[in-house]
Amino acid sequence: MKKITLKTTIQCSNCLSKVASKLEQQEGIHAWHVDLKDPNRTLTVETDTLTAEAIQRVVLQAGFLAQEDASK
Repeated sequence: MKKITLKTTIQCSNCLSKVASKLEQQEGIHAWHVDLKDPNRTLTVETDTLTAEAIQRVVLQAGFLAQEDASK
C-alpha cells in the first residue's frame, strides 16, 4: 500500500465534511486523513490503485484544490 500526501485548500471541519463524502465513496481508498492543524492542510491517502492525480480530481469534485508538495 502506498501513501499519497497532498496540500489542500480545506480550511475547516465543515469543508472537511464536504470532502469526506467524496473520499469515502471513491473506490481504492483504504484510509485517509486531513491534518487541519498543518498550515498546508495536508491530506494523506492510503491506496493500492489510485494516483495523486486521481485523488486531486476527487477533492476537486468537492470544490477544493489539492496538489503535491513541491518542497518534498
